Amino acid sequence: MTERSRATVRSYRDLEVWKKAMDLVVRSYELTACFPKSEAYGLASQVQRAAISVPANIAEGHGRDHLGDYLHHLSMANGSLMELETHLLIASRLSYVASRDLDVVLTETAELGRMLSGLTRSLKKRITQSPSGT
Repeated sequence: MTERSRATVRSYRDLEVWKKAMDLVVRSYELTACFPKSEAYGLASQVQRAAISVPANIAEGHGRDHLGDYLHHLSMANGSLMELETHLLIASRLSYVASRDLDVVLTETAELGRMLSGLTRSLKKRITQSPSGT
């Protein structure tokens, strides 16, 4: 992350990774709308909760005072992303999600995962360059 791009990030809402994660929440809700009604409090709820957790953890981490806390929340966001993928793969096996829809969302989760990894690497680099490590 360059000094210039860092200066333009005033809020977690300025982060592209957060924006993509928010788009993924919308897509997840659209997918679960087609689940059987019997899954409303089961798998559909799990998919929605995992999806919501990704941008929520990015935002919470960004709001923390220490980079270590930010990194922890990015790790939690990545874990929620993997949980979301797993829930969607289960939904596909149960024929709740069409394979073409699954392919689209898995492409999005892969991109989001790469973005989270990039942000994590950038923050870790800052920690090693900072004399205080914060």
